[in-house]
Amino acid sequence: MAVYAQTVAFAWDEGFHLLAAQLIMRGKTPYLDFFFPQAPLNAYWNAGWMRLFGDTWRTAHAVAGLIGATGVLLAAHAVYRRFPIAGWRVAGALAVVAVAGLNHQFVDYSTIGQGYALCLFLLVAAYRCALWSVERRGWFRAAAAGFFVAAAAGATLLGSAAVPILLVWLLVYNRAGSRWTKLAGFLAGAAVPVLPFVPIVLRAPRVVRFDIIEYHLLYRQVAWAGATAHDADVLTAWANDPQAILLAILVAAGLFFVRFRSNWDRTTRAPFYLCGWLALGLSLHISTAHPTFARYYLLTLPFLATLAVAGLAYIASLFARPVRGRWAVAFVGAILAVTLTRDLYDDWDGAPWWKRLENAAAKLDQVAPRNAPVYADEAIYFISRRTPPSGMEHSDAHKLQLKPEMEKMLHIFPRAELMRRIAAGSFVAAGSCEDTDDLDKLGVDDAFVKNYQDTGQNCAVYWEWKQPPPKKK
Repeated sequence: MAVYAQTVAFAWDEGFHLLAAQLIMRGKTPYLDFFFPQAPLNAYWNAGWMRLFGDTWRTAHAVAGLIGATGVLLAAHAVYRRFPIAGWRVAGALAVVAVAGLNHQFVDYSTIGQGYALCLFLLVAAYRCALWSVERRGWFRAAAAGFFVAAAAGATLLGSAAVPILLVWLLVYNRAGSRWTKLAGFLAGAAVPVLPFVPIVLRAPRVVRFDIIEYHLLYRQVAWAGATAHDADVLTAWANDPQAILLAILVAAGLFFVRFRSNWDRTTRAPFYLCGWLALGLSLHISTAHPTFARYYLLTLPFLATLAVAGLAYIASLFARPVRGRWAVAFVGAILAVTLTRDLYDDWDGAPWWKRLENAAAKLDQVAPRNAPVYADEAIYFISRRTPPSGMEHSDAHKLQLKPEMEKMLHIFPRAELMRRIAAGSFVAAGSCEDTDDLDKLGVDDAFVKNYQDTGQNCAVYWEWKQPPPKKK
């Protein structure tokens, strides 16, 4: 994970996440000072680590890779401590590492600057604390579960479905102490990661509501004619994914075994049921995102992997001569490793994207003064440590067309205004590696005299504004 994070790991959307963290380091506040349609915790998390180790993508990737791997190990440790079949605890822990840690979505997206890795770790920590809480008296463990699961939702709202699931499960399966005490502890713990952001909400409730809620419900699919077809492809993509098919078989076998063949008591089954409810609740919530993406479902992996261990143990027991756990895990792990290698090879696209962006940023620095306004991808702003002009912190904001007073409040402006500014010479240079064809549509090629295009790297930089000819009287 650490090696992949420092070499190949990249996603276009992480550019605005890392830029937001950099702006926070400079004293700006998301929502109040710039448009940021995400929950805030991951941006502040990245900003804190960047303050310690430098505001580079390598810092964010290193932390993400480590925290994501730790989340998987925490889930594996739960199986090692609690799995009820003798001789399967070590094998079961290794199976969790294989099923979750060798998943291509996990490797690709738990190594970048977005909130997936942090959310996954916090969800597993909340799960462990909930298991601990139902067995002991007192409020502290329930408060820890509430804190971690609320923080997971604060890292990305994709994890928010786990909050009610954990609370209800904790109350239903409580075996020691007062349910009311644990309810109060859970709610108090959940309030802690929320409290630091209350002043922001109180200062601009309308802006926060739009950025975090309304944008996702009403505007994410704007200017994307194929969003619905895309969602249908994502929701059925598992049928063409060997890893997903294998995981589905193991999870189905695990649920069948736990419910009908295990002969375990209610207490022993409870952790597996919790994994099932968490995986189901998170999946249903993720599926409602419009558009949704396959990578979102990686948050369910630790819980599906735990159920897969039960399924693998059950399938191994069906042979006339029961298969030892280590051989079953080695077989499954080999399949997952091969498919991961194939997927990573298929995704390889020459030079790592961060290297391409760094080259474009270096060229932009050669042709544009440091404090001059430039048009660029969010990732290029971040790499070059340039403060983007107000309204340029999130490129998707340009697709919105709202009332002028609302646009001012949100610190955004529409695509037509962007084109007007480019033509009017508001930017001394422009650079992009994301969609150079879109630069032509925006009129960048017509607005500048000089340009540098690295077609092999899919990057372009433009500079020296072209003064339009005077209008004829």
